[in-house]
Amino acid sequence: MSKRVFNFSAGPAGLPYDVLKEAQEEFLDYNNIGASIVEISHRSKDFMAIIEGAQSKIKSLLNLGENYHVLFLQGVASSQFYMVPMNFVGKDNSVDYIDTGAWTKKAIKEAKLFTNVNVVASSSDKNYNYIPKNISLNSNSKYTYLCSNNTIFGTQYKEFPKVDNYLVGDFSSDVLSMKRDLSDFGIIFAGAQKNLGPAGVAIVIIRNDILKDLNENIPSMLSYKTHIDKSSMFNTPPVFPIYIINKVLDWIEKSGGVEAVEKNNIQKANLIYNQIDNNDIYTGVAEKDDRSNMNITFNLTTPELESKFIEEALKEDLYAIKGHRSVGGIRASVYNAMPIEGCQKLSDFMSRFAKNN
Repeated sequence: MSKRVFNFSAGPAGLPYDVLKEAQEEFLDYNNIGASIVEISHRSKDFMAIIEGAQSKIKSLLNLGENYHVLFLQGVASSQFYMVPMNFVGKDNSVDYIDTGAWTKKAIKEAKLFTNVNVVASSSDKNYNYIPKNISLNSNSKYTYLCSNNTIFGTQYKEFPKVDNYLVGDFSSDVLSMKRDLSDFGIIFAGAQKNLGPAGVAIVIIRNDILKDLNENIPSMLSYKTHIDKSSMFNTPPVFPIYIINKVLDWIEKSGGVEAVEKNNIQKANLIYNQIDNNDIYTGVAEKDDRSNMNITFNLTTPELESKFIEEALKEDLYAIKGHRSVGGIRASVYNAMPIEGCQKLSDFMSRFAKNN
């Protein structure tokens, strides 16, 4: 086996080793057809089995019924910032947005091009270190938008607000990481490159009953109706990322499903949070009730000490733990594929570093 570091990158992130190994073994000859998965037709029976299997597994793992459509779209998650309002609202409508950081700010900016945006709550007053609670929503808004997990600041929704319309959720960094009731969501989307697969595709899940509100006079490639009608096959889809996603979904099922993955994620995160809470050298960024189990953010007492921490961690094969360039500090991203051994090694390193510094 070649060298493998423990990859704490926020995205593109680490993938399950078994998935990578299996893809490597199949790469030159997929399913005994004598050609690679990246060479075969996207309309072949071999690829159709992959994409249809992935759609079915996503619904099953998220406990969603047949009243949902699962799409695989190019343009990744950031394209959904404008595709959602473009498809569902107009200048005479309004929508509610909950601002919890960089990604919701980007989504708000895009939505304002198409409709009236009410920012009904924001945690910007404390540099996004918490999730707003007790929010007053507008009954006449078409939808309420949120980002379930905030990679830069390390906050995560544990409970979603109750709404009279429907929720739209950006789940890019914690999809399939914990068991949740998603029945209030009309739209769920996620970029693949954190918990699902390689970069290059976004998963978009749309509930059937809201399709009556779809706008029609928009470009074909930007219309959800186009991709629903063609089952994500209007154009050539990103074949290889979908192939990997299908294998990751198999891996989640073999691991015991979302409930087992959530239990493991809590255990992993606690190994690191316990070091933050029990060593004065570390200060957690997020408020404790809103801490993310995916992106663990913290600071050390000085920037110089943070640089030393990052440098020494890399020597221990603890890779990519530098905080986002906009906030600095330390960030350990422990998505589903991060093995518990990696979190234990980081925890042990944090304990030694605290004693030595």
